[in-house]
Formats: sequence, structure tokens, C-alpha cells
Amino acid sequence: MIIDIRSLPQQTTIDTDVCIVGAGVAGITLAREFIREEFRVSLLESGGLSPDRATQSLYWGENTGHPYYPLDTARIGGFGGSSNRWGVPIGDHHLGVRLRPLDGIDFEEREWIPYSGWPFNKAHLDPFYERAQAICKVGPYTYNVKDWEKPGETTRLPLADDRVKTAIFQFGSRDTFTREYRDEITRADNITTFIYANVVEAETDSTAQTVTRLRIASMEGKENWITAKLFILATGAIEIPRLLLLSNKRQKTGLGNQNGLVGRFFMEHPHLWSGLYKPSQPGIINSTALYRVHQVNEVPVMGKLTIAEEVLRREKLLNYCVSIHPEIMPKRPNITPSFKVISWPLLSSNSTTGCRGRDKGAAAPRHSAGAAVSEAGLAVYRKARRMSGRVLNAVRKKKPSVIFQLNHMTEQMPNPDSRVTLGEEVDPLGRRRVRLDWQLSPLDIRSIIRAQEIIDGELRRAGLGMLQIELRDETPPSSLEGGWHHMGTTRMHRDARKGVVDENCRVHGLANLFIAGPSVFPTGGYANPVLTIVALSARLADHVKKVMC
Repeated sequence: MIIDIRSLPQQTTIDTDVCIVGAGVAGITLAREFIREEFRVSLLESGGLSPDRATQSLYWGENTGHPYYPLDTARIGGFGGSSNRWGVPIGDHHLGVRLRPLDGIDFEEREWIPYSGWPFNKAHLDPFYERAQAICKVGPYTYNVKDWEKPGETTRLPLADDRVKTAIFQFGSRDTFTREYRDEITRADNITTFIYANVVEAETDSTAQTVTRLRIASMEGKENWITAKLFILATGAIEIPRLLLLSNKRQKTGLGNQNGLVGRFFMEHPHLWSGLYKPSQPGIINSTALYRVHQVNEVPVMGKLTIAEEVLRREKLLNYCVSIHPEIMPKRPNITPSFKVISWPLLSSNSTTGCRGRDKGAAAPRHSAGAAVSEAGLAVYRKARRMSGRVLNAVRKKKPSVIFQLNHMTEQMPNPDSRVTLGEEVDPLGRRRVRLDWQLSPLDIRSIIRAQEIIDGELRRAGLGMLQIELRDETPPSSLEGGWHHMGTTRMHRDARKGVVDENCRVHGLANLFIAGPSVFPTGGYANPVLTIVALSARLADHVKKVMC
């Protein structure tokens, strides 16, 4: 059942057993896991069944750190949440998202990376990753290159050593979460979805140890309440700390913030177009099909280059991957190629707001379209892919010189000074707006530079060509983007002095408040967070079922 909360009388109190706040990937995964359970579930979504401009206006905020996307375009309100913005063409007119688990090293406490380490290792999460594969409706849970290669057609680059490896990404369709699972949850007898339900405050008992109810407000001025035995916040790494900080009647610093950690350690995956791969022979492009989106047993996959874990340890680097994109070499030497495959986040940001790279501290733009994926931006993205296809066709016919542009996607070091706080401006619901201070470290950039040097050395040794490296110092370039991969602001740690939630994603100090999604990640690796979000949500669902027995 779906109920527009605006249709309820003023000051209505909704009573349920489990309340999930946020109908994005994490919230949808949890709700599905609870279908046919004996307890009642309420799923609250701040927007409607699809993104709309009014809801997006609630996400306006202020960027004060490294230039970042306008905050009303960096988050999506509406059923499906961020999955509404998945925009990689994966065939048959479908759009999707890259999927890959974190690597084993991502879970380790690495002495060269302060604040690293998860409460468990990757082997513990592997069964949940396997479940996540099925939930995302993609291929089998294997990311070994040999399982995705086709001899003579799509094989990895024949590098001489194992210092540089090929990492496989699978792709899932956004329709799974935006359409199919919405219908499935709507049919469930024990689940009620409330749309346009904006949670503005969490109230607790007098000891601030149990959440008693949530206050819900609508743009039309109505106020309602919801009570539950157990609450789960699943609204992402910006909105969750916002709600916790705003809920300060009993704890003046905000719920879960007794140690000042809520909102800290904001992480992204730095994305950067920089440098070139210059093959030694034009025909090498025919050996790079694995590194483009293609189908294997009806599963869209793509390879990227990454650095072996033992090399990361020896060199004390962050995790890293890079994709390669073909470009016909210009006729005149020393000229940068005219065609560049533009990153999708940049396209969407530009096309919805007409603004990018504002001065630090500038206010978010008003009148942002900021809804789902922009059709104009998508058209440009498709044009870029067609142009890339023409490069391949030209190579097959004339064998001209070809180079590859490099698109880096890397791990960010956890940094307590990179954080989400509250600004002074308030939104139409009376909530203080968000202030984001995204901070990068020298290690973030040094890892990108050194990873390229390692790849360059291995390409040269194998006689496959060389890299032209453009980065020269550890200053974050202004062209460095994020990927809308918000992580880390309610990090997981067994010790309440070092994390906001425990190993079961329960907020320290609160008996019945849990958090689902990427805000609990202690570190983020380089892999898109979606598969790990789904795996952790399935794991949390199992824990909640035991609690509710």
C-alpha cells in the first residue's frame, strides 16, 4: 500500500513495528527483506513516486570545501532514491550502475591510512554480497577476470607482471529499484509506504537511550508523527547526519553525537580525467574490448586497470582503478585530443543547474531542475559513446594512431575534517540546511600519481606502450570530481569513541535506532558503493528479524 501522507489529518500518529526512513537502495532492500514477516513495516519517502522539483529544493545547501556539485543535484528525493540517477547505458535502452564488491584490503586496518579498518573482514560479508548479486539481478558472484574473458575476443592486456591487474565491474539496471521493487513492496500486506513524508526530528525518552517517535512535516504545513519499536535511517550520508544533528532536544550535540563524530569523515570517490595511454602499436585497440561495456552471457561487464594489493601495501597507497577510453591521435604532435568522454556526474550537474565549480562558500543555486537524470545530459553522454564507437570503426578500416584517455576512480582517505554540518539558512520545513566541507588529502592525489607510474612501468615492460602523466604535485586539481558516492559520516566501529554505529549498524547509546547505507562505511575503496550498500542492508535485515522475534 502507498499513502500520500499529505492526505492524512493533521497531527495523525502512525503506529508501526519497524520504521524505515528513506526509500532508496538501502531502504528498498530492507523493506523487501521484511515482506511476509509477522511485524508491520512503514517505509517513509520524502518525495513522491518519482523525483520532483519541490522535493529537490529541500536539499539545497552550501559547499565550503573542494568544489562539489550543487547539493540539490547530488541527492535525489523520490522512490528509488539515487537509483533514479543511474545513467550508464547498458544495452536494450536500459540505464544502469557499475557493481563490484569492495576488495579484501579495503576492510583491513592499514597503518598508512589513519582511521582505516572495518569491524569484520570481506569473508564475513561474502555471503551477503552473493545475496546482493541476486537482489540487483546481475550475474553470478564472481569477479575473477578469467570468468568473464572470451579467448581471442575480450582478454586482459598481456602485462608481464602481476603488479597491475584487471578488475571486473558488472552492471545492474535502475529499473530493478525504481519500478520492479516498488510494485513488489506495494503489494506486500505488512508494508505501508508513505510518500512526501519528510522526517524533521527524532524524539527520545528522557534518558536519550530510546527513540520514541519521529516528527513528519509536509510542504503544505501539516505535521504528523510515527511511533515504532525500531527505527532505521536510510537517507544517505548527507541527510542522515543532518537529521541526527537536528534532533538535539535531549542531547544538545545531536543524537549519536556524544563523541562529536556525526557528520565527520565524509568521503567520495575522487573521479578525474587526466593523462593518456599511448599504445606502441595501433592494433592494440583490438585487444582492449574487455575494457569497454560489453555483454558476457547477457550480463553487461567492463574491465578497469587496478593495482595489486601487495603493491598497495608496499607502496602505502590508497586503492585505485582507471578506465581507458579510445581517441584518434591528432595529426599535429603535442596537441591535446579534441574529443573527451565527459564524466556522467559532470554532465548531469551542468545540464540541471547550468553551474559547476562555484567559488568556495557560494550558496546553492535556486531554481534548479535537480530531478532525475537530465535528458539533455543523457543525449550528450550518448553522443560521446557514439563518437567513441566511430573511433573503433575508424581503427578497423584505416588503422590510424590511437590513444586512450584515462578516467581515474579512487579511494579517499578517511578525514575527520571532511564533514557535513548544519548551516544557518533554513528550508521550508524549518530545518537548518546542510553545509558540506569536502576535504582531500595529499595521499589522495599521491596515490593517483604513483598508480599511474606503476601502470606506465608495466606497460613499457610488456611492450604495450606508455602513459603520459599530467599530474605533477599533490594539490587536488579543480577538475577533480566526485561520483555522488557519499560515504562515511556515521562510520561503523565497535568503540563508541571511534564510530557512530556498532558492527550491527546500531547507533551507539540508542537501543532501537539503526542506520543503513554508505554513511556507515569506515573506508570506501574504489568500487561503486551500491553492491556493498545492498549487502550491508541484507545483513542488517537479518539482525532486525532476530531483534523483532
